Amino acid sequence: MPIVETDPWRMQYFEDAACPADVFIPTEDGDAWKWYPNYKWVYNKLSVAESQGLECAPHGLDPEAFPVFSKPIYNMRGMGAGSRVIRSLKEYKHLQRPGHFWMPLCDGEHISSDVAVVDGAPQWWRHVKGLALDGGMFDYWTVSKDAQPETESYGGAWIRKYFAGYTGMMNLETIGGKIIEAHLRFADQWPDLYGDKWVDALVKLYAKKQWEFDDAGRRDGFSVVLFGAHGVQYAHPPAEFVDELRATPGVSSIQVTFHEDRPPVAHSMPPGGFRLAIVNCWDLDVGRSVREKLALSFWSAQSLLPRRGRRTKQDMSNDR
Repeated sequence: MPIVETDPWRMQYFEDAACPADVFIPTEDGDAWKWYPNYKWVYNKLSVAESQGLECAPHGLDPEAFPVFSKPIYNMRGMGAGSRVIRSLKEYKHLQRPGHFWMPLCDGEHISSDVAVVDGAPQWWRHVKGLALDGGMFDYWTVSKDAQPETESYGGAWIRKYFAGYTGMMNLETIGGKIIEAHLRFADQWPDLYGDKWVDALVKLYAKKQWEFDDAGRRDGFSVVLFGAHGVQYAHPPAEFVDELRATPGVSSIQVTFHEDRPPVAHSMPPGGFRLAIVNCWDLDVGRSVREKLALSFWSAQSLLPRRGRRTKQDMSNDR
C-alpha cells in the first residue's frame, strides 16, 4: 500500500487500495517535497504570493498599508502554525519574526480545492468550504458537489503556467479567489466523501499517468471537527464506542486525530484549540450529533496538565 500516510487515523481510507509496489503517492508535504524537487518551490508561500503579483515581502520590509496577513514562509507541519493578522505598523514592529512574511489580508470564501493534474493540465476538481472559527479553527467543512468556475479558471491558469510536466494531485487553498497556499498532494481528511472508486482513480493517476473517474454521482458531504482545550492530556475513546458511532446512518467515517501516547505539544495544532476528532458524514445534523457524543466521551476522560511542578497523588485523584 504505497499511499504513504503517516497519520494512523487516516489509514482507513487507503488500507485496501491495490497500488503497485513501485508507485508512491504522497499525503504529506514532506514526502512531496522530496519526491518532486522540480516543483517543491510551491511550499515557499512567499513565492506563491509573488507568482500571483500580490504585494508581499519578508519581515524586515515594512508594508505600506495595514492590515496584512503574516505567516511563516515555510510551514511543513500545517494547521496554520505561526499565522496571524497584523493591524498596525506598531504591532508589526513588535511581531516581526525571522522566516516570516506578510501578504494582503484576503477577503472572501476560504476554499480548499483538490485537483487531479496530468502533464500540467487540471483534469478534475473538488472544492471544500470551511466554516471558520476563531484561532485558526474550523467548525466543519462542506465537500461541495458544485463546481467553482472562477476558482477553476484562475487556479487552472496558474497550474498550467507553473507546473508543466507535473502529473499527480494538487491542493490549492484560496481566499477570495487568490491562492494562499498550494501543496503537491490531496487533502487526506475526506477522500471517502469524494465517492466510490476515487482512491482507485488516484492510484491510476500516479501509476498510469491517466485520470479516469466516474464522478456522476457526486453529492455534498461534511467533515465536522471536534476541538478541545490546549493543555490537556486526552485519551482516545473506547474503540467499541467509536465503531458504534461510525455505524450511525449518514456517517461515512470517524477519525480520532491525535496520538494519545505523545504529549499535546508534540502535535501541530491551531492556536485556538486541540483537534480531537473528525466526523465525515452525508448529513450535517447527524455529524453534529455524533460530534456531541464524542465530546462527552472525551470530557469524561480528560486530565489537566500541571502548569508547573510534578503531579501529586492528590492531583491524580482529583482527576477521577
